[in-house]
Amino acid sequence: MTRATRTLVLGLLAASGVAGGCGGTSDTGGTRELSLAHFLPADHVLTDGVFTPLAEKLAELSDGRLTLRQFPAGALNSSAPAQYSILLSGVADIALAIPSYTADRFPMTDLIGYPGICKSPEDCTEALLRARSVLEREYEAKVLGIWATSAPVLLTRDTPVRTLEDMRGLKIRVWSRSAIPFIEALGASAVMQPATVVHQSLTTGVIDGVGVAPSGIAAFQLHEPAVYLTNWLPASGLPFVLLMNQGVYDALSPEERGWIDEAADTAMSMAGGAAYGRAGAEGLRLAVEAGVEIIDLPESERRRFEQAIASVREAGLARQVGDMTAGDVIRLFRPVP
Repeated sequence: MTRATRTLVLGLLAASGVAGGCGGTSDTGGTRELSLAHFLPADHVLTDGVFTPLAEKLAELSDGRLTLRQFPAGALNSSAPAQYSILLSGVADIALAIPSYTADRFPMTDLIGYPGICKSPEDCTEALLRARSVLEREYEAKVLGIWATSAPVLLTRDTPVRTLEDMRGLKIRVWSRSAIPFIEALGASAVMQPATVVHQSLTTGVIDGVGVAPSGIAAFQLHEPAVYLTNWLPASGLPFVLLMNQGVYDALSPEERGWIDEAADTAMSMAGGAAYGRAGAEGLRLAVEAGVEIIDLPESERRRFEQAIASVREAGLARQVGDMTAGDVIRLFRPVP
């Protein structure tokens, strides 16, 4: 979106009273409309899995006095890493963010991607929820929900990855800055890119492979340029957070805040994880139907991958993240014995 187009869009939204600040309050009915911005397609799995149910729940709890209007596909800002900034600046009342895209800002939340923590979206989401009270300290916003995708798979175009040696020299798109040392320990070069550009990058050969959760296959049509899919990497999930501008939340009445809190409960976060579980199954189905070769790494080869990253993984646990070490945060992700 150009600056001129963005200015026009925001001007129209401001005139209609649906974006920024607390949305609009009608003169007659006392209703309030909140804006929810995200960069994903309007038909993304999170629309039916999280956003629309949240809107419906708010309307139900408030008898229509508190409503939610969605602005998908980057209508307010198309940059995935910029979603947190537009929330803080008041462009949107609620926004979806991927903490790993700006991992320096959210180093604790980003640790859910550390190797060996979780595999499925449900497991990764439960891990985040166990640490939620600590992770919330990273945000200058009200955390409405937090969930994750499954661990990533590796999509390649020209080189099938069947052994550790096959990784050497490949340019691999990584999903988080924290994944870079692990990909490099496997012998590849890591390239940080948002998922929205990897289809073109893989098609044109700018990168050799894409590390992405299976849900990303369908969302970004990655079954089209990919020829091979290696179904395991030593990594865990990619986190998502649904955030509300703190000033907007604080300006609501106690009753309105109660509606928000009740609608954005733990079940909503789990629904986000479940949505990515469904999307992951769909992505793998599309890959198979498109003729992508699925490569199952044997257990012996997985151990070799894990041995290759072992020293990096161990050293990383001592890294300071805020007032804790990475190891301290990761322990919060684990179930209580």
